[in-house]
Amino acid sequence: MAAKALSFDVGDYVVYPKHGVGRVVELQRQEIAGINLELYVLRFEKERMTLRVPTNKAESVGMRKLSSDKTLQEALQTLTGKPRVKRTMWSRRAQEYEAKINSGDLVSIAEVVRDLFRADDQPEQSYSERQIFEAAASRLARELAAMEQVDEPKAQAKIHEILDKAAAIHNKAKESAVEA
Repeated sequence: MAAKALSFDVGDYVVYPKHGVGRVVELQRQEIAGINLELYVLRFEKERMTLRVPTNKAESVGMRKLSSDKTLQEALQTLTGKPRVKRTMWSRRAQEYEAKINSGDLVSIAEVVRDLFRADDQPEQSYSERQIFEAAASRLARELAAMEQVDEPKAQAKIHEILDKAAAIHNKAKESAVEA
């Protein structure tokens, strides 16, 4: 008894946890090692990459449809929260951030973006912090862009606008606490 595979149609945007938002460009049948397989052919424009995923493995690798509007709103709300920076070694935090990004969970990705964001008036990030921040912000922006049917730069601008407003609020709160 085979498990019911997730169903995606040609033209659907999908999220593949390790690569982000891609589009199903075709359904293929191929014989590999004597076994006939049905494959989703995914195209990731930003990376100029094509990925073939067996339809019966789509669920087990974490492939999913775009997030719901509710999840998107929750992720955008997460961006407005106060950044949480653990006082552990950078290498451990970097691993945790990478795991969150590769989970494909929009809210987890938003947490990484929020925690690594630096406003213009804040100290600069290290190279590796900036790399992880940009990877997370890009992943979030691509899903936001696909859901709101805008291009990625517009989605990036929206994310940065939310982060800048939140940083201004958190900085004022911090200044008030110092003065008190």
